Amino acid sequence: MHFKLIIALVEDQKTSAILDAARKAGATGATVLNQVRGEGIKAAKTFFGLNLETQRDMLMFLVEEHMSRDILECISAIGKFDEGPGTGIAFQLDVEDAVGVNLQISKLSEVVEDKL
Repeated sequence: MHFKLIIALVEDQKTSAILDAARKAGATGATVLNQVRGEGIKAAKTFFGLNLETQRDMLMFLVEEHMSRDILECISAIGKFDEGPGTGIAFQLDVEDAVGVNLQISKLSEVVEDKL
């Protein structure tokens, strides 16, 4: 079984909705890192040295490769990433190898066989 790592950088108020949507699309879990910071094309605005940007979370999903695109599109739709600057971003990376995923593999095997 081959995996992809989906990384999503999202506004913190959208984290729960994106986690729920990803799970419905087939993700078996996620790791959430709170209070990450990013900067896009335009520099972040400040007011007397204080950042005016919204707080971000980084969500990481280790998913089966045949399910990854559906999950990625679902995350994008719920996060409304293409509706304006600063709404979020998600991307996927190939995973060479993974350990500690035996429980997920047994659950995913049934789902992936149906997709193939």
